Amino acid sequence: MGSLFEELEAREVAARVRVEELEAEVAELAGKLELARESLERLRIARETVAEVLAEMTPEKSAAAVDAGQPAAGERLASAYAGAERQAIGVLTVPNWQPGMGSEVLPRAYRDILEVVADAPGPVRAKQIVPRIGLPAETGKIEGTRSKLKRLVERGWLDEDTPGMFTPARRRMAASPNSR
Repeated sequence: MGSLFEELEAREVAARVRVEELEAEVAELAGKLELARESLERLRIARETVAEVLAEMTPEKSAAAVDAGQPAAGERLASAYAGAERQAIGVLTVPNWQPGMGSEVLPRAYRDILEVVADAPGPVRAKQIVPRIGLPAETGKIEGTRSKLKRLVERGWLDEDTPGMFTPARRRMAASPNSR
C-alpha cells in the first residue's frame, strides 16, 4: 500500500506546483491588466482635456456680426476651428495671423497675453505679463508664458525686436519698400 500513498503524494505535489504556476500567471496578468487600465484612463483624460480646450477656442460672435446677419471677418477664419474636438490631430491652436483675422480665433490664454501686450506702454517681458494674466510669478509659469509669446511672434501676432521684449505686431507688407 505504500506505493499508493507515494503516488497520491506525488500527484499532490504536482498539483500544488501547477496551482502555484497558475497563481503566478494570474498575478502577472493582473499586473498587465492594471497597466492597461491606467493607460486607458490616461487616454480618456487626455481626450476629455483636449475636447475642453478646443471647446474654449470656439469664438463668440460679435454683436455687430449678429445684428448684420454676417459672420465677422475673423470669425470666417475661425470657423475652421469650430468643432475641432472631433478631429484634434493636426489642429493649429495658434493660427498664423492674416489680414482680417481678429484675436477671437485664439485660445483664451493667448488672447489675454495679446491684451496685456497691447495695453503696455512699451515692450514687455514674460515675467511682467504673468501676474497681469492672473498667474503666480513662478519660474514654470513665466517659462510657459514665454513659450506662448514666442509662438505668437512666430505666427505674426507679436514682435520681438529685442530678445525677451515683446510688442504688438507691426504688420509688414509682403513687398517692403527696400525690396524693390
